[in-house]
Amino acid sequence: MIDYKQSGVDVEEGYRAVGKYKSHAKRTSIPGVLNGLGSFAGMFEVPAGMKNPVMVSGTDGVGTKLDIAFAMKKYDTVGIDCVAMSVNDILCTGAKPLYFLDYVACGKLDADVAADLVKGVADGCVDSNCALLGGETAEMPGFYDEGKYDIAGFGVGIVEKDEIITGEKIEEGDVLIGLASTGVHSNGFSLVRKLVTDFSEKFIVDGKDTGKTIGEVLLEPTRIYVRPVLSVLENCKGAVHGMVHVTGGGFYENLPRMYSCPEKKLISVIKKDSWEQPAIFAELVRRGANPDRMFNTFNMGIGFVLAVAKDKVDEVLAQLSTQDIPSWKIGKVAKADKEVSSQEDAVIFE
Repeated sequence: MIDYKQSGVDVEEGYRAVGKYKSHAKRTSIPGVLNGLGSFAGMFEVPAGMKNPVMVSGTDGVGTKLDIAFAMKKYDTVGIDCVAMSVNDILCTGAKPLYFLDYVACGKLDADVAADLVKGVADGCVDSNCALLGGETAEMPGFYDEGKYDIAGFGVGIVEKDEIITGEKIEEGDVLIGLASTGVHSNGFSLVRKLVTDFSEKFIVDGKDTGKTIGEVLLEPTRIYVRPVLSVLENCKGAVHGMVHVTGGGFYENLPRMYSCPEKKLISVIKKDSWEQPAIFAELVRRGANPDRMFNTFNMGIGFVLAVAKDKVDEVLAQLSTQDIPSWKIGKVAKADKEVSSQEDAVIFE
């Protein structure tokens, strides 16, 4: 005879993990949460006073950045990345995140490791002012290697229908404002892991020891832009015409996504040296990354972009300065003088 534990699934360890999750979820509670972890479903009340609310959803994972967390045995920050990847996407519509659900999968469950992953998720939710409403932990022996975990999540936000930012209002002459990233964020790590194999190496910049390992620099969590961007939307009404979360595919893949009216033939013109690039990107080039393809892969120091009416730029920059986030005028919206048939046509660097 054989029982579930002997087959590789430790139910008691699962109970212990859930017990640890509850304290993390509790600190994310916000008005609207109707129940706690442990129910069959999470419930959230639609905020009162909204005239025509639209629900906005996004889902994503952390990808192979997790491999660096495993190598360094540091699990409590990648949950922030998991939240950031979804809520930053949701934010591009002008929506305010309300709640988040996570999914953790592994081959052999260690409640302490799983709890560290969920701690990061809770930290990301607190930063986003959204609730960790529920989730799932799946122990699948023989499916995942022991010691390896995967984490993904699903976020939901809300916005008034007449306040959705669709990109339709973007016009030639709008100014592109870039908000600083914290580093590589959560994209391009399959390339990073080809270039960096010893994550314990000291991170040296201009011949000086930064006091960090390169693994610590690479694990820096994805910045969550919810608070600064919502502050702009609330205090600079009508200023923002479009928004971009710079994720996989870098500038070339993501900037064109905010243009919802192809007939306008709008493109992004970027001043390449108009912001400070984190040193990690030069280090990746030094290690062999193709310098001509960096903007096709990485955020290059800009994690979020606002397309702003040119007469509102100073107002928006002033508001961002109150939010403790570096931001720069990095370019403008222009009209193409030819057919836009490729990513290279849609994003021009000066």
